Amino acid sequence: MTGRPTLAVVGATGAVGAVMLQILSQHKDIWGEIRLVASPRSAGRKLAVRGEQVEVVALSEEAFDGVDIAMFDVPDEVSAQWAPIAAAKGVVVVDDSGTFRMDPGVPLVVPEVNPHAVRVRPRGIVAGPHCTTLSMIVALGALHAEFGLRELVVSSYQAVSGAGRAGVETLRAQLSLVAGTELGTSPGDLRRAVGDRTGPFPEPVALNVVPWAGEPREDGWSSEELALRDETRKILGLPRLPVAVTCVRVPVVTAHALTVHARFEDEITVDRAREILATAPGVVLYDNPLAGEFPTPADVVGTDPTWVGRVRRALDDPTALELFVCGDNLRKGAALNTAQIAELVAAEFS
Repeated sequence: MTGRPTLAVVGATGAVGAVMLQILSQHKDIWGEIRLVASPRSAGRKLAVRGEQVEVVALSEEAFDGVDIAMFDVPDEVSAQWAPIAAAKGVVVVDDSGTFRMDPGVPLVVPEVNPHAVRVRPRGIVAGPHCTTLSMIVALGALHAEFGLRELVVSSYQAVSGAGRAGVETLRAQLSLVAGTELGTSPGDLRRAVGDRTGPFPEPVALNVVPWAGEPREDGWSSEELALRDETRKILGLPRLPVAVTCVRVPVVTAHALTVHARFEDEITVDRAREILATAPGVVLYDNPLAGEFPTPADVVGTDPTWVGRVRRALDDPTALELFVCGDNLRKGAALNTAQIAELVAAEFS
């Protein structure tokens, strides 16, 4: 295969699609045609990519004619229907949905951690992990390569944009209700003020934290908690890794944060861990608490790397590290990782 491959961006008009078009315009231009694909109601719109206005075409079988690689930034049910159709036409599909992540015939790829996995794709599909996993896994993968991960305990603090535009709109609407009030000072007052305007969340998220993200699963776990566990195991090639997760929704628009307790095979030192993190691709070490330097969503939003701070050895376990990590869930957590995978595949065409 030679030449510049043709790329389709499926879901170009969505929130992640908008970030994807920015990334395609900022990265080295390795593509021939870039075809923008969305639902029929968005067909005919024009969007900017690589400094040009490109007309959106409707999602159909014909939309994949002549396409080499297609990036899917769409809901699970759309990927489930259309990704196999595209793959059957010889298109390499890079899918950002949750549909194929745990399919044994689909590699789950983070280019900084397991780029080799992209080469074996019997179904013609490559998946990227969930945005919460991506906010952590680049830093964790670098540490695992050096120390050998044995156990993981994680709490996430997830931005409302992880629930889509409805999540962002819900938070902004709730903030307008509570601004300038005394709400949040007595039991249940936020719930009464918000009423049924909780959007995709089970409780008010403004002035609050909600210890739930995803759909119910057995034994009290949520789908997002189990996804972080399963995806981490698959990416790192550790199918029996003990993982404990609690996912929490917080009143932040964009950028997820996580606390990480990671146990390794042997005793570790903070100095060596900091060296690894400081030189790992896709990681920024920002860690000087005495100077007030540690990553927060407000610092990280709009940036590409995984940011790491509060690096400490566990008080009671010389084999364990404590970390605080942040990542923009719409960039590395979705669009950027998908673009990076597509670039790995595109290298096969040169």
